Amino acid sequence: MSLQAKLDAFKADFEAGKPPYSVPRPVVEIMHRATAELIASGAAQRAKRAGDVAPTFSLRDPDGNFVNSADLLQRGPLVLSFYRGVWCPYCNMELQALEAAKPAFDKYGASLVAISPQTAPNSRKSVRQNKLSFPILSDVKGEVSEAFGLRFHLPDYLVALYMQLKNDLPTFNDDPSWTLPMPGRYVIGQNGVILYSEVNPDYTSRPEPEDMIPVLQQAAAVRA
Repeated sequence: MSLQAKLDAFKADFEAGKPPYSVPRPVVEIMHRATAELIASGAAQRAKRAGDVAPTFSLRDPDGNFVNSADLLQRGPLVLSFYRGVWCPYCNMELQALEAAKPAFDKYGASLVAISPQTAPNSRKSVRQNKLSFPILSDVKGEVSEAFGLRFHLPDYLVALYMQLKNDLPTFNDDPSWTLPMPGRYVIGQNGVILYSEVNPDYTSRPEPEDMIPVLQQAAAVRA
């Protein structure tokens, strides 16, 4: 089953209020409203895209070690996924799909990392629960997602809903700003130029990991 098919199946059960979710319809409607407004804002069109030079970064992994984009790009292309947090089931399913595709990325010499505003303990939880062999880097205060044009502020009514659901982002992220990155997937070439980009303000829609394989193949052919 494709990643998107799994996401769609989860979404259908969640929005239908099937156990264990039992989500009231007004909650679903608030989430739909927030997504529609983010789409209408045009924020995704202002994010970094293929052909742009990718912002550089140096972020800590869950063990506190710095990971530098420049060092990763010396080894080969970089596959980058911006991740909302361990509390987001759609994001966790995407991480699992990326893990399953990692052997194909390895074949073309690509490094794979995820970037999240969440704290290191939450990243360690994500790695453990999703059985990941790649790191989730801590984007403190969302500075890297801001540089990629992905960071946005949650509207007040969505903040109120998250608080009602005990989805306490300021604690999860150690940041009072109530901001998140739009889910974004990138392939960055060794020259620092973005070769592939997929940004979607609808967090329930994600590209297939396999979509990046032709780009990695092309990057490998250029290096050969």
